[in-house]
Amino acid sequence: MNRLLIAALYSVSLSSLALPAAAQTAAAPEQPLVHRLTSQVSAERLRADVTAMVGFGTRHTLSETESDTRGVGAARRWVQRQFETISRDCGGCLTVDTPSDVVIAPPRIPNPTEVVSVIAVQRGTADPDRVILISGHLDSRVSDVMNFTDDAPGANDDASGVAALIEAARVLSKERFPATLVYAALTGEEQGLHGARIVADYARARGWDVINLNNDMVGNVEGQSGVVDTTRIRVFAEGTRTVETPEQANRRRYNGGEVDSPSRNLARFIDSVADRYLTNFDVEVIYRTDRFSRGGDQVEFLRAGYPAVRITEGAENYDRQHQDLRTENGRVYGDTLDGVNWAYLAQATRLNIATMAALAKAPRAPSGVTLSGAVTADTTLTWEPVPGAVGYRVWWRATTAPDWTHHRDAGAATTLTLPGVVIDDYFFGVSAIGEGGWESPVVFPGDPGSFYAPEPAPDAD
Repeated sequence: MNRLLIAALYSVSLSSLALPAAAQTAAAPEQPLVHRLTSQVSAERLRADVTAMVGFGTRHTLSETESDTRGVGAARRWVQRQFETISRDCGGCLTVDTPSDVVIAPPRIPNPTEVVSVIAVQRGTADPDRVILISGHLDSRVSDVMNFTDDAPGANDDASGVAALIEAARVLSKERFPATLVYAALTGEEQGLHGARIVADYARARGWDVINLNNDMVGNVEGQSGVVDTTRIRVFAEGTRTVETPEQANRRRYNGGEVDSPSRNLARFIDSVADRYLTNFDVEVIYRTDRFSRGGDQVEFLRAGYPAVRITEGAENYDRQHQDLRTENGRVYGDTLDGVNWAYLAQATRLNIATMAALAKAPRAPSGVTLSGAVTADTTLTWEPVPGAVGYRVWWRATTAPDWTHHRDAGAATTLTLPGVVIDDYFFGVSAIGEGGWESPVVFPGDPGSFYAPEPAPDAD
């Protein structure tokens, strides 16, 4: 009789731990600040910015740099002026810089060429070396990647992404955040991701811990098939970390972590932000580093060891990507202004602003997360204290579940045991919670899930 009573009580205890699938959204409260920030996004300002960039004719990396009206030089100086104006409006809160390098990288950059990006740094108030970096690429191209003279409007690819980050700077610069925000208009993407590599090196030289939101083509809604999709945006996130060593890979293959890189958990965080703050706009997390056999600037941040994702429209139209301006058999080709949906671009911008604010207000993601519980009925997680955190939350889910489903608060402790939760049957993680309920992304234990300690990839220069 006593054994039956104990078993019943133990069963009740376990059921109290198993929270419903919506628990992740319910765990973090909605923040009025985020709603206020996203309400300030202007589709008309986004239209004006994209139109201005298209007006430079071409922004090809190898194009004119001396003209004030045409070419990549004029375009990057225009971006610099936008950042300087925003900084004046916020009392000098932005530091504008132009990281550059002379690149020779045949075949796409056959002669020494100075590749210059434009960044604006909004320094954090409490944890300035933790950096949330939004990027888009300023350069454009036509069918021939080496054609730097013909018009290459690049309205969607990627003036849309650059407009989004400029608008993010306008909105977010009015607030102060514990972490640093960086707005980066990168050059050299179409010629080999050179601007991203230069800025990633710039970040590493300054000891920054970066999270990168790369926006590349976030304005088109009509797909190649003619289907119009205004309610979905894709977030591409790598599986295993680019900088994973062979030894780390062996441990990960045995114990798990293939779907829990920091980039994957960043993507889940972005998805939860969309669910909480945006109406009729859904994030679809894609378990790939980028589109099939294609790439973007987030790749260079991954190579530097930083969590990074690519944010891109739900429906792509290949007639509007990397195409000469022409009409053939009644079919129109080219990346022009009429291919950008301004309401959709505004939603994509709101997603970025909400994510950046939520990340920058929350504490750092925990580090030193470890897991134990082999050959026992319980699982224990431990982690290092996070500056500014007032509490921690332990998460778990079935190994086949895409999202975190169960959680339990640990208070201010840096260890928590889950009685009756068998280590073999679940994946686990930990998030940090700050004042006001701001919550970090979830961190998977060990090397596969670590957000920090960036190191060069084995094949990096």
